[in-house]
Amino acid sequence: MSPSLPLVTTAERRHRLGRRHRLAPSARAASVSEAADAVVALRATDAAALFLSARARLAEGGPATVEQALYEDVSVVRLLSMRNTLFVVSAELAPYVDSSTARSIAAKERRTFLKHLQEDDQGLDADWLARTEAAALVARDAHGPCTGSQLSAAVPALREKITVGQGKKYETETGVATRVIRLLLAADGRIRRDRPRGSWTSSQFRWVHTESWTAVPPAEARAEIARRWLHAYGPATEADLKWWTGWTLTAVRKALTAVGPAQVRLDDGGTALVGPGDTAPEPAPEPWAALLPGLDPSGMGWADRGFHLDPAHRLALFDYAGNIGPTVWWNGEIVWRLLGDPGRAAETAIAAEVARLAPWVGGTRITPRFRTPLERELVA
Repeated sequence: MSPSLPLVTTAERRHRLGRRHRLAPSARAASVSEAADAVVALRATDAAALFLSARARLAEGGPATVEQALYEDVSVVRLLSMRNTLFVVSAELAPYVDSSTARSIAAKERRTFLKHLQEDDQGLDADWLARTEAAALVARDAHGPCTGSQLSAAVPALREKITVGQGKKYETETGVATRVIRLLLAADGRIRRDRPRGSWTSSQFRWVHTESWTAVPPAEARAEIARRWLHAYGPATEADLKWWTGWTLTAVRKALTAVGPAQVRLDDGGTALVGPGDTAPEPAPEPWAALLPGLDPSGMGWADRGFHLDPAHRLALFDYAGNIGPTVWWNGEIVWRLLGDPGRAAETAIAAEVARLAPWVGGTRITPRFRTPLERELVA
């Protein structure tokens, strides 16, 4: 490691997180799209977590603010993308996410589903699938926003069932509706998720028509995603970007080459990458506390999260698959247990953030989709 490389300390990495992830009060975003862009994309696997991640970064506004951005202004959109996971991205960034990641996922899901149809051997094939998708789109246009159940009622083919894994231990019979609607039509960008049935914590979405994205060359799209990711999460490594995107190592290296990142030293003796010219010291924001939900981007942006996490706390905060639960951040949930002693100032700031969150949530009960040991303990 060359001593001539710029040094980025652990403290500066935390300063970057507070400012660039819009968690410090003075850095909070004015809009949901701005909050999403700050971390490149907001995780949307858990409907409630998406809203709470946006809330943590917004200067003002309640659940209705997020709903308006998603369903009325459509300034942010849900896409099945990085790591085959549902994210919310700004409408501006959506064509780049679609081209860099979502297209290949959609193609893979289509191949897998067609293979399952062939193995089931009921005569359901690519032609049947094309007819079924066309019928679903006609029904959606005729009936307006529809749930999956409503589409299935209108299109008999969506009520078909197939057997997956015949003769294997995991053999199971499954309906085709979910695969056709969510993985094929939605992943292909022909329909999108609209307002759910129930409250903002519900995942039973209605589906509406959507227009195709502007075509962006995949290499250009991956470079743009890598550039934005380095700004939000750098210093970080090639392995971090590969983990976050789910791209092949070759694709990651080509994207980074196109961006031309700078290399920096870390105070643990290692090296990492930042965006071109992004080596100046990060000024410290004011002291800040944040209550972040499970799967929040600030806890899921790196393969190695050691710079902001005491290794002793990892077992309590993550599930078996590495998904982070609700957390309290200083310089999670309204009920909390501090895993360390951050001092009186931290406790005061956390209490203030709890008071800011409480009326936002109101009487809504939120259960994280991925439950961690600590979250289960607090609920009990």
